[in-house]
Amino acid sequence: MGVDYYKVLQVDRNAKDDDLKKAYRKLAMKWHPDKNPNNKKDAESKFKQISEAYDVLSDPQKRAVYDQYGEEGLKGQVPPPGAGGFYGGSDGGGGGGPTTFRFNPRSADDIFSEFFGFNSPFGGMGDMGGSRASASGFPRGMFPEDIFSSFRGGAGGEGSGHVPRKGAAIERNLPCSLEDLYKGTTKKMKISRDVIDASGRPTTMEEILTIEIKPGWKKGTKITFPEKGNEQRGVIPSDLVFIIDEKPHSVFKRDGNDLVVTQKISLVEALTGYTAQITTLDGRNLTVAINSIISPTYEEVVKGEGMPIPKEPSKKGNLRIKFNIKFPTRLTSEQKTGIKRLLAS
Repeated sequence: MGVDYYKVLQVDRNAKDDDLKKAYRKLAMKWHPDKNPNNKKDAESKFKQISEAYDVLSDPQKRAVYDQYGEEGLKGQVPPPGAGGFYGGSDGGGGGGPTTFRFNPRSADDIFSEFFGFNSPFGGMGDMGGSRASASGFPRGMFPEDIFSSFRGGAGGEGSGHVPRKGAAIERNLPCSLEDLYKGTTKKMKISRDVIDASGRPTTMEEILTIEIKPGWKKGTKITFPEKGNEQRGVIPSDLVFIIDEKPHSVFKRDGNDLVVTQKISLVEALTGYTAQITTLDGRNLTVAINSIISPTYEEVVKGEGMPIPKEPSKKGNLRIKFNIKFPTRLTSEQKTGIKRLLAS
């Protein structure tokens, strides 16, 4: 009877090229010997049969011979008498009588590496154990993340020359208000990137990324989305990195985990007492009474009213109130005399 290649690939006899590629991709990933270390012999047999089925059905000439004469005829084991068409010789000519079609089987590994665009994707890996699939030369997203977790394509290995480079990280600023960084928030970012579809062709895909901003994050904090850059053969996609940038605030300045606010006061208030009214970043109203004499360098510290501390969310830095004292531009002689008398006493 011979092997039913359509059954091996789990496709029907009218399967198109895209159907064959999808079927091969799924089955080759499932049955590659290095993915089945506990059942390697059986997996190797199935992997070779899957590869041979794909090789035959994806080649129009081989497929035409197979459809007419089956596996035995394809491999020249049953050359039918007086056969013409593809059976007329290796070039597919028609007048050669009962000569057999020359079927040259290809290596399963060659088919696999050609399909995925790498010269030798499994060179030097075997059962050596080690890193993730992306370090072995496969873009994440093409395979499940742990599909080749037993492979390693590290330096010095037989296949180390074939490990693809990874694109440089793509960095983008993510402007955040001080309120966002105080309370925490969620931002949605729409990106558009080139990807390789199931049939191996490049296409453009839009995606919404969700970024969770944690309370207390500082300017310069990086949020990395691994391998969200453009996909291309032979290159591991770049990481997409968002970098927190703090927008200027109309009232507060940030100093580490502290918040600093400056109040304008008169000289009289500086000398006789002042009550500060401050609206916090989460909308509360603080009343801070200051009875000390306020010098130009004086600072009033309100503990626990600064920015949240990321590693200890229940704790906060301090609120530091500074002062801009407005001195009079001129004094009358009577005022000067009165001030001298008061301060001298």
